[in-house]
This record gives sequence, structure tokens and C-alpha cells, in this order.
Amino acid sequence: MLYVGLDLSRKRLDWQALDLGGERVAVGAVPPDRDGLAKLGQRLDDAPVLAVIESMSGARFVHDQLERAGWDVRIADAVKARGLAPLACKTDKIDCWVLAELARLNLIPEIWLPDPEVRAERERARFRLHLVKHRSSLKNRVHSILFQHGVPNPHSDLFGAGGRRLLERLALPEPWRATLEASLALIDTLDKQIHACERELRRLGADHPYIPLLVTCPGIAWTLAYTIAAEIGDIGRFASPRKLVGYTGLCPKVEQSGERDRRGPAQERARLPALGADRSRPHRRPPSPLPADRRADARPPRPQTRQQDRSDRDRPQARRGDLAHAHHQSTVRSGRRPLSLGRRTALKRIALPERLPRTNHRKVQ
Repeated sequence: MLYVGLDLSRKRLDWQALDLGGERVAVGAVPPDRDGLAKLGQRLDDAPVLAVIESMSGARFVHDQLERAGWDVRIADAVKARGLAPLACKTDKIDCWVLAELARLNLIPEIWLPDPEVRAERERARFRLHLVKHRSSLKNRVHSILFQHGVPNPHSDLFGAGGRRLLERLALPEPWRATLEASLALIDTLDKQIHACERELRRLGADHPYIPLLVTCPGIAWTLAYTIAAEIGDIGRFASPRKLVGYTGLCPKVEQSGERDRRGPAQERARLPALGADRSRPHRRPPSPLPADRRADARPPRPQTRQQDRSDRDRPQARRGDLAHAHHQSTVRSGRRPLSLGRRTALKRIALPERLPRTNHRKVQ
């Protein structure tokens, strides 16, 4: 049994083979094309081979070509592989050796690789989304042209029958007129391509087992259901519903430690009151309790001399004290969550000058 580590770059594929004892058997590099991979598959005679390559662009092509040569190829998670074997020195040859050692020790952080059928489903759904993205960009450009020339749009659908008649009657100067005509022609072409993709998706996914369940969810139609089903692939690969929810990103995590609380828009919406409650007032996060010695009202008043008092009258309120104190006072009055201790310490170092430097008005003799 041989264990081979593969490191793919744009111009070559480095490889290194180890035996059961960890001794180096062979090392080399081949072009990352069909001919180079075919020669590599014949290089190690008839010995059984377990090869490992990190997940990256082109790793699936290498996987498929070497699988046809009789190799057992695994794709490893790049982040987890670096976590298992962190190195101070990192080169292509060292990467190959590390991956071969992980294969020999049976420590491969393998990722799930979809079969060719699932990959084809994903490509069809993703290409349709790609076309829709370009069509939306062109429509936004047409709306922008009308707005720049002060043309009102009384139609709900600018690209329907009534909207197209409005666009034909417009007398726009060049080059905006040419841009408008080219955008409309590209939109028509993309519409035909998108409709063709949707017909193909309906034909190929008519017997998909997940689509009838997905369309029962509010807001999910047939095309979106096919896209979700293609991205999930084999649902049996998830050990629990929690793993499936984490893969889809429907339940993002919350990073919270002490006073630090990082929440995304989904978690902020979840903190709003339930339906039927009073939503007339904007929701604000209650300030976290602070120790008594760190509260603003517990600070002793600063001794102020007569000269400082006179300078305060000549200086705006925003320039008094330091930035940390001013920010803390504003957050306490507004009800927002104050800064953490580390942020306030950093702001205190940026102290504003108590008074401006005096200018020497003596005349030069």
C-alpha cells in the first residue's frame, strides 16, 4: 500500500509517495492536465494507492482522472488539514509530505464529494442564477438611465408591454440611447436562456424526492426548491437535523463573551417582540450592567481651576475631556450598549488637548 500526497498549483501537480513505514518511495511533479495525470496513474505500477489532495479549484478534476486510473483519492478539508499539522515552513513538497502522512496515519479530514449527477444538478441551477443576476444588473441600468434623465415610470413592470412602448418613445441623447437599446436586446436574450434553463430543470427534476416537500414551505416555488435540493445533495450524509441546519446557514451562531456580543441581522430580528405586541417604538438593546466603580455617575468630579473654566466656555462641548468619556456618556443617555473595557482603554489614549497652544505675538526686531 502506498500513500500519496498531492499539491495542485496552476502550472503543475507536485506529488510524493510513502510506504507503510513512512519512508519516501518516489517524488515528482506532472502537468495538471489529462495526459500528465494519466502518466502519473501509470507511474506507481500496480500497487494500491491512497492519495490525498486539499479542497481547491481543480481538485475534483484530479480526483476523477486518478480514480479512473485505479487510485483511491480523497479530498481533505484545507482548514482542518492545516489545523492537524501546522508547520512553520510551508512549501509544495512539504504539503505533499504532510498529506501523505495524514493518509498513512488515517487522519484525513475528508469532505463529502457529490457524485457526477448531483454536480450536474448544481451546475444547471447555479448557471440559471448566474443568468438571473446579469439580467437584474441590466434592468437596474435601464432604471438608472431613466432616473438620470428625469423620466417618470408610471408602469409597475417597466419591461412589460406598456413599459416597452414607453422605452421606444423616449428621445434620449447618445450614448444613453445606444446603451438602452443594447441593454434591452441583452435582456431579451437572457430571458430566452433563463426560460430554457427552467424548462430543463422541470424536465430533469420531475421525479426528485425532495421538491414536493420543499414547495410546501412558504416562499419556495418549484425552481427555488430544485436549487435547494441540488445544493443539499444526499440528505442522508447529515448525522442530525442540527448538522443540516448548520450547513444551510439557517441558524447562524452567536459569538458572545463577556461584554462582546456579535449578532447578525437574523438574530437581531429574533430579539424583537412577538407578533401582536406594541411595535410603535423602535427596539433597543438594553445596556449591560456595569460594575459600580465603572459607572459614569460614580466618577468623582474633576477639580477645575479658574483658567480651565474660562477655556471651557470658549471651547465647544464636544471637545471636553477625552473621546472615551464622551462616547460613554452618549451611549448611556441614548440607552445603547456602551463600549467594552478594551475599546474604552484604547480611546482614552487619544486624549484631546485641554486648550490650544498659545501663539507668540512678539514682533521680530
